[in-house]
Amino acid sequence: MRLIFAGTPEFAQVAMAALHSAGHEIVLVLTQPDRPAGRGMKLQPSPVKQWALDHAVPVAQPRSLRLDGKYPEDAAAARQTLLDAKLDHQADAMIVAAYGLILPQWVLDLPPKGCLNIHASLLPRWRGAAPIHRAIEAGDTQTGITIMQMDAGLDTGDMLLVLPCAIAPTDTTAVLHDRLAALGGQAIVQALASLDALPHQLQPTEGVNYAHKIDKAEAALDWALSAEVLARRIRAFDPFPGMTVPLITDTGVETIKLWQATAHPSVQTAQPGTVLSADASGVRVACGEGQLCLTQLQRPGGKRLGAADFLRGCPLQPGQRLVA
Repeated sequence: MRLIFAGTPEFAQVAMAALHSAGHEIVLVLTQPDRPAGRGMKLQPSPVKQWALDHAVPVAQPRSLRLDGKYPEDAAAARQTLLDAKLDHQADAMIVAAYGLILPQWVLDLPPKGCLNIHASLLPRWRGAAPIHRAIEAGDTQTGITIMQMDAGLDTGDMLLVLPCAIAPTDTTAVLHDRLAALGGQAIVQALASLDALPHQLQPTEGVNYAHKIDKAEAALDWALSAEVLARRIRAFDPFPGMTVPLITDTGVETIKLWQATAHPSVQTAQPGTVLSADASGVRVACGEGQLCLTQLQRPGGKRLGAADFLRGCPLQPGQRLVA
């Protein structure tokens, strides 16, 4: 098929590369405007844009697609670009993966075969912006990829193809992301191979929930929660935003990031946030329920370190509290 592709991060780039490898022709790419990143905060193209540039595919980066929105000039230019792709290149469908902009009805109606979304969950569970993070945070044991015929709702369209994927007890968002990205590429190629024959299945009305966007404010760890909940959050927020705790030192307060931890049931009288022990096996901290054993930590400006290496440069003592 001739395809328009709308996406921004690496998750989308993996799917686009899979489509290209399968023989589909991508005639136009829509992606988010370049964003500042890195130490110098220079404008950087998205992974999808970089792939398009490497393969000489035209790119459009509108700030909005709403003709009545904040950037109507962007939307109008994008509309003409999409019409040209449909008429001049005879684009059959638009494939959407983690694009970051809401598609208004005029976009949904434009391709002859409509717009297909690659969503990283088993819909209707975890509609929304952060399905991978929220599935791990909630303790789900299974997720997957849903190929959906898009409509005007938020991830509410008919399901065309569903491929499940197990969530391992040690999976972080980074690890699960890569597995789902590859599965997403497999799923969209499989769906397009028999698109006209795929049944359109309405999403169930039960089990609907939303994966709200991750906020940096969620990074602050609350020791009053159970160790099990905190261990899941640490995995869910790796690589972004990373769970944090304050550490009072001789020179002030440092913000420590926690990257790996295991939960252990226990009965203790120590206040939540109190260090119970600290050695090469980990830093055990009292929680609202159970203990959390921290095994990979990071000081500001430093690298992620195992407990033994971390403690050599930042000794912690039993009775010390990791609270502000």
